[in-house]
Amino acid sequence: MVKIPRKVYTLEFKQEAVRLVESGQRVSGAARSLGIVEQTLSNWVKGHRAGKLRGSGSRTEVTAEQMEIRRLRAELARVTMERDILGKATAFFAKGQK
Repeated sequence: MVKIPRKVYTLEFKQEAVRLVESGQRVSGAARSLGIVEQTLSNWVKGHRAGKLRGSGSRTEVTAEQMEIRRLRAELARVTMERDILGKATAFFAKGQK
């Protein structure tokens, strides 16, 4: 049996992920854009609300640039979703005016 190494995240990365959820983004969307499992992000949010969110001093830490890239990808995904919704709404209302 091959042992798969567990991914380890810094406290800063976890806090940034929780901040995305608390700013109004859905857990599923934020997790998808960050490349993590939805349940993991839910656990981080629960831990943050309980004051028990911890980071890990790992050897594979996420750099500040990687965090910024992930944050920007999440923001891009949110803006793209908003744009698509607005486009569909415009098409719906334009169809009703003909």
